[in-house]
Amino acid sequence: MSLKSKLKVEKLGVVTFSLFYAVAGAAQALILVLSNFTLVHIGFLAVLSLVTAYGLMRMRRWSVFLTAILFFLGTTFGATTLYSSVMRQTFYSSLEVLLFHVTIIAYVIMTTVAFIYVRANREGFR
Repeated sequence: MSLKSKLKVEKLGVVTFSLFYAVAGAAQALILVLSNFTLVHIGFLAVLSLVTAYGLMRMRRWSVFLTAILFFLGTTFGATTLYSSVMRQTFYSSLEVLLFHVTIIAYVIMTTVAFIYVRANREGFR
């Protein structure tokens, strides 16, 4: 029995973006814990990402709305974080900084692609 039939999901793209939001939400929750719960906005994004991952996996109509909200919030968060990090230090001052910047860029790109995909396939959600 394949993973696709076990999860009862028809589209591979939905599973991909659901996993993306689950991983992003878990990473944001980890950042929240490591910051001693001082970055409340990261916690909000973490909860929203995890709820969106669940909604996408279950093909719920409200997950389309949450994906749109996460697109705007995630893009704003990613762009301002990247901008302030590049202004504070150069884009490639060390390998760690480069990996951080590439990760933020990948997050913004994946959030944008997920929004476009879910928005284009919104009729399949119930």
